[in-house]
Amino acid sequence: MLRAVSPTGVCRVFSVTIVSVVSYLVLIHTAQAREFTYPIVDTFQTQCSNSQTLVDECPEKGSAFYGQDAQYVGRMPNYTVNDNGTVRDKHTGLLWAQTVDTNGDGRITVADKMTYDQAMVYAANLRLGGYVDWRVPSIKELYSLMMFDGEDPSGLRGKSSATVRPFIDQTVFGFESGDLSAGERLIDSQYVSSTKYVATTMRGDETVFGVNFIDGRIKGYGTRARRGGEKTFYVLVVRGNTNYGINNLSISGNGTLHDRATGLTWQKSDSEKGMNWGEALEYCETLELAGRTDWRLPNIKELHSIVSYVRSPVTTKSAAIDPSFYSTAITNEAGKRDFPNYWSSTTHVNLQNAKQAAYIAFGRSMGKMHNEWLDVHGAGSQRSDPKVYSGRDYPDGKGPQGDAVRFENFARCVAGGEVTEVESPSHIERERKTYDLTLEKSPMRSPRRD
Repeated sequence: MLRAVSPTGVCRVFSVTIVSVVSYLVLIHTAQAREFTYPIVDTFQTQCSNSQTLVDECPEKGSAFYGQDAQYVGRMPNYTVNDNGTVRDKHTGLLWAQTVDTNGDGRITVADKMTYDQAMVYAANLRLGGYVDWRVPSIKELYSLMMFDGEDPSGLRGKSSATVRPFIDQTVFGFESGDLSAGERLIDSQYVSSTKYVATTMRGDETVFGVNFIDGRIKGYGTRARRGGEKTFYVLVVRGNTNYGINNLSISGNGTLHDRATGLTWQKSDSEKGMNWGEALEYCETLELAGRTDWRLPNIKELHSIVSYVRSPVTTKSAAIDPSFYSTAITNEAGKRDFPNYWSSTTHVNLQNAKQAAYIAFGRSMGKMHNEWLDVHGAGSQRSDPKVYSGRDYPDGKGPQGDAVRFENFARCVAGGEVTEVESPSHIERERKTYDLTLEKSPMRSPRRD
């Protein structure tokens, strides 16, 4: 059963087959995307979860964990693969190179990777598909390609192989993991953006944001490698729709903001307190604001649309968001004035479980390195936290950068955006790739910053 959500919160109920549902949504959302300069492409998360695992049946309205990503369907990814090495995104209007095989040898290896500066020069000089106006994508352009039915392989121990589904459509785009035969890790699939952090990370490192399409995160990466030289990335260039990623906010007097670029209406304030993931879903599902009751916890790509990458706690003394929004101040792990992480409705799945949900750090993205709490990934990074407290604490953080683990993040609710509420969505399976992890143990491997 589908419930089409109107701006007034009134729902029309109708029954259709899954084939006609998909066709209807693609046609309607493609047409509607043309009305916006910054249309948000759906995360493609079509399976629900609880606090621990993926589940076959989604929760009913009014029950725990209702209102998660899979239950609100937006513009499903829709591409045209051209015969000139390019791919057109029918929603965003962006034209992409089809592959990160930048040296043209027919393989995707470490030899295709570039530093930030090399990537900028490469894009500026590229002639592809009859066009010369290619560019390195902004972080918002690059993130439009993310698909959150992906499976994070981080933390594999003692396995000889891994079968994973990447966070990008590998049937459309030439995709690869890190180059295992060259000593890289499986998760070294970081794609560079043109967006530099306005502050610094670690102890003063110049930092550029990138998307990792194999572990499903945005992080700020120091432009210098840990063992000297410069860090290198895969490079996927883009052209067209230069307004993509730019908000067009209008302020109302009723506690909301409307973004004409995306069609989304936002809660101006936030939850003003931290809560676990289930509580955040319930908070937005039950919110009554500005005469509306159709509020929801935003999916991770909707939430990412309101990040302002020209702001940070260091440079503007604010959250990384337009100052028209109100963000509650917090005290972070280092004892400094900071701003919260905000939950999304999107589960971050790994190969073991579905215990974590994706969030965006609108303040410093904290981690403990060398016994010191630092901003390790930058305001505007996207990571994941446990959905509920399991009784285990992480006083020194978790992972290679000692990522801070918070069991209670904040919520900011959204409405509109031409989504359709689907109480029982049909699960769609994409292809996976299998990797030989014995190559990852090569003695050539050197540590990298994730």
